[in-house]
Amino acid sequence: MTSTASTPALRGIWPAMLTPLRADLSIDHERFAAHARALIGAGCAGVTPFGTTGEGPSFSLDERRQAVDALVAGGVPAAKILVSTSCAALPETLALTRHALAIGAWGCLMMPPFFLKGVSDQGVIDAYRQVIDGAADPRLRILLYHIPQVSGVGLSHEVIATLQRLYPQAIVGIKDSGCDRAHSVALAGAFMPPLGVHVGNEPDLPELARLGSAGAVSGLANFLPRLVDRLVRQPDEAATARDLERVKTLLALLGGYSLTPALKGIMAVQTGDAHWLRVRAPLVALDDARFRSLEREIRAFGIDPRTD
Repeated sequence: MTSTASTPALRGIWPAMLTPLRADLSIDHERFAAHARALIGAGCAGVTPFGTTGEGPSFSLDERRQAVDALVAGGVPAAKILVSTSCAALPETLALTRHALAIGAWGCLMMPPFFLKGVSDQGVIDAYRQVIDGAADPRLRILLYHIPQVSGVGLSHEVIATLQRLYPQAIVGIKDSGCDRAHSVALAGAFMPPLGVHVGNEPDLPELARLGSAGAVSGLANFLPRLVDRLVRQPDEAATARDLERVKTLLALLGGYSLTPALKGIMAVQTGDAHWLRVRAPLVALDDARFRSLEREIRAFGIDPRTD
């Protein structure tokens, strides 16, 4: 599980999975595994549970560990799971990272501790070092997760370069969800290869693909896996230009809603299953009027599960 200059950190599409909930707001393991199997069946390289889109920090250590186990028990190969192990408390991040290693997961998506703000680069480096040294496992693969508009703690070039130098086998890539194309391009110029740079903002996927990025962790891939895959694999095809415009249209539509409740609303529309509307506090589920409005817009937009 090492990284080399000829092997990008991530290949293919790894949807940032939405997390289905039961009426008591516990994780619905059966729907979770079924969703992951469907995504892999649609051609996704793997799945990413408990990232930002999956409301990861809203679930406890045990809930996340049990749900990942349920994915494997439900027929999802562990080697096709990129586990988001990000927690505010380092011992919990380490525990989830050890669990990912124990089950044979592909790797871990890890943001810096995100409760305290204004921390120094050295503090961020020390946090990652405590997890990596604590895991003490040569199989460890980490995608560094940069999403400062959510975490309040970014990853500077100095942090990335230092961790890459200290742990050249463990640090295999960067997920840049800052939604700043110039920043993503600068990361690619500085670190790719040997690191992979993978953007979370789908309109930026073709540009990064031209620079050599071969994969993505994408929220829209929950229901547009084939379209997102084309943005990465075929950045200059005429059909991809049309796909890109569709993505921009959809994101503009979603701008009128809270993002994760709206993404779950799209899943409810596509599956006919209202269970998908449930979210954990502090998020607020779409009320009936907002859901009906979203449903009308999504049906007008048109999502074809055979091609999208």
